[in-house]
Amino acid sequence: MSRVEPVTRWGRRLGNWSRARAERVLRVLHDDLWTWRADPLPPSVWLRWFPHGIVCLAALGVLLGNTAQLNEHSKLQPEFAFLIAVGSASAMVLALWRPVPAWWLSTVAAVVGAFAVLMNAEDYKFTWPWTAAGLIAHMFVMLLLALRVRTRVTVEAFALSALITYILEGLIGAQNYQPTGWLAVALFAVVVLLGIALRGRREARSQLAEQTSLTAEERARRTLLEERGRIARELHDVVAHHMSVISIQAQVAPLLVENPPDELKENLAGIRQNALEALTELRRVLGVLRSEHPDAQDAAEVGAGAAPHAPQPTLDRLDALVENTRAAGLTVTTGSSGTRRALPPGVELSAYRIVQEALSNVLRHAPGATARVHLTHLPTGLRVEVSNTRPKRAPAPSQGAGHGLLGMRERVAMLDGTLTAHPLPGGGYQVAAFLPTDGTDLPDAPFTDPSTEDDAP
Repeated sequence: MSRVEPVTRWGRRLGNWSRARAERVLRVLHDDLWTWRADPLPPSVWLRWFPHGIVCLAALGVLLGNTAQLNEHSKLQPEFAFLIAVGSASAMVLALWRPVPAWWLSTVAAVVGAFAVLMNAEDYKFTWPWTAAGLIAHMFVMLLLALRVRTRVTVEAFALSALITYILEGLIGAQNYQPTGWLAVALFAVVVLLGIALRGRREARSQLAEQTSLTAEERARRTLLEERGRIARELHDVVAHHMSVISIQAQVAPLLVENPPDELKENLAGIRQNALEALTELRRVLGVLRSEHPDAQDAAEVGAGAAPHAPQPTLDRLDALVENTRAAGLTVTTGSSGTRRALPPGVELSAYRIVQEALSNVLRHAPGATARVHLTHLPTGLRVEVSNTRPKRAPAPSQGAGHGLLGMRERVAMLDGTLTAHPLPGGGYQVAAFLPTDGTDLPDAPFTDPSTEDDAP
């Protein structure tokens, strides 16, 4: 094998690689610069059509100026000069909707105008290859192109515009003319950089708004989970109390019956064993849900010396809650109607927490207002109303995470009740919740106490 064959083989491989590379580049250029697709213009509420008006007005100026310049300075026929000027002006208007075809139209108009001026050139001096009006038109087109297509497409269009300018002025050339090639390339570069920067800023703001929305949704989800965990911790204490009572009663029951049968003893022992196992599982779940100091708020509420695992509050402690709220500077009046009767522990706990959170909201968001707490005992459940008058001064900025109404709704939904929270006509606010005792025969709408409506501010 001669030494010429390896060189020939390598040359053939290099030629194939170069041909494939060139085909790939041409395919990318075809996909980028032979399309009608583009992003929409940024929306504007007050000046929606203002950019269109500016561009159309500038296109009219380009049409008149380019026609005059090509006719008078470059000595072209008026009809031909007008057609070239129409091409440049039309490209500006078309760029508002189809920037890539508009760039082609502007480029073709500039090239045709440059060759027409070159063929008609005499001893006079003329601007070439870009006329002043044609340069302005192409700048508008390049700016709109950079605003609405990808950066790669804009750079490709700029590179081809610069290459065409170099071919016309550097390779073909003319005599006795004022060169505008370098000025055109510099101005094209400026408008391209400006358009890319504005497009990048718009995309960054869009991404920031999307990220802000996702962050708000994640914060709301985390708040919901935290509030549900808090409710689960509180209900654990209620359920654990009843399970402990069942276990003790099952253990003591055989001692209350003389000569109990073995079947009874076995059944009661099974009841007690199941109660203890359920209590153990509840404590395991609580170990997952509890934070480092889950009862810190309750301990601070009942006093510094409160036990870390104090019983969950009921409506019997409502007076103490109201007194603590009055000590914080809020004027609170209480009232009740209907016949009070024993309520399920979950209903009492939820009613207490709803009143507690509603009064806390009044302290935070309605400084100087007075509050009213009213309980209505109904045959089917309990209605809780907390209303306040109009605040006397603006509230301080709140740093809370928004647990208030969310926690109330979670508690009410857990009991299949209803809750309304809305402003009052006089500038105050009212929170009203209906908590059913059995979950059946619920009213279609929350019960409204006439006395409360009469006293509403």
